[in-house]
Amino acid sequence: MTSTAFLARVYISLKPTVNDPAGNTIQGALDNLGYATTSVRSGKFFKVVVNAESAELAQVQVEEMCKRLLANPVIETYEVEVEPVPAA
Repeated sequence: MTSTAFLARVYISLKPTVNDPAGNTIQGALDNLGYATTSVRSGKFFKVVVNAESAELAQVQVEEMCKRLLANPVIETYEVEVEPVPAA
């Protein structure tokens, strides 16, 4: 089977029980600008292109990346979305 390029979008955020000073600062700044916010949580976003035989295998590969490097499982959660890279 041939491999295909897949684009994975990885969203990493702090667990709800973890204090988020950056989110609190951003929320305060938004409030000062006149935006009525109730909560702001900061996070990280990655776009990773991987080669895999299927979207399912690409998903597994990127989730392993999250567990091993991209996210800290003690304080962060992550979500992964995978789609084929469009042909040029």
